[in-house]
Amino acid sequence: MWIVKLGGSLSVDPVLPDWLDLLTSLGGGRVTVVSGGGTFADEVRRIQAHWSFGDLAAHNMAVLAMVQFAYQLHALNPMLQLTTSKAEIRRVLHKGKTAVWLPFELQRDKLEADTNWDATSDSIALDLARKLNAERLVLVKSCLVDPELTVGQLGEAGIVDRRFATLASAAAFPIEILHKSELGRMRSLLLGDARYEAL
Repeated sequence: MWIVKLGGSLSVDPVLPDWLDLLTSLGGGRVTVVSGGGTFADEVRRIQAHWSFGDLAAHNMAVLAMVQFAYQLHALNPMLQLTTSKAEIRRVLHKGKTAVWLPFELQRDKLEADTNWDATSDSIALDLARKLNAERLVLVKSCLVDPELTVGQLGEAGIVDRRFATLASAAAFPIEILHKSELGRMRSLLLGDARYEAL
């Protein structure tokens, strides 16, 4: 099982349908898509800054931002199967389909360690990958990523969230961070191309 997190910044990008076509055509039975929050989450940040309300409400609103983007992905490619739990994810993959996760289960009634902006959809995708014993995590970003940077440095640069580096250090699977233009590399990874497996 692979977790592929599509950054919310792809929500209006012309390349998005190509990513969805690739993940449904080659990822069936293996890939679960986690959606970022994108402009939906940006609006949560803006409203929270305007009204100065707490992180619990903002967290729940940001989860719904991820849900909105997930529904958008399904609308653009109905081959993606909507799921709301780990059990549903496993059932969809068992049927040879590609899953997209609606993370309603992340909504909270009280503040916890991760109900703040230090943990965004990157860490959420990594946490899901750990809980599902995934074989690989792929983050797809709109920004170029320097392959020489450590995960900690990527967090300092704002490319991944600040909690991600701590979680990643304990991950038992490879983590790939791809630029949105690297469809060819993603295709090769899915096909098991040894040139990319070694990276």
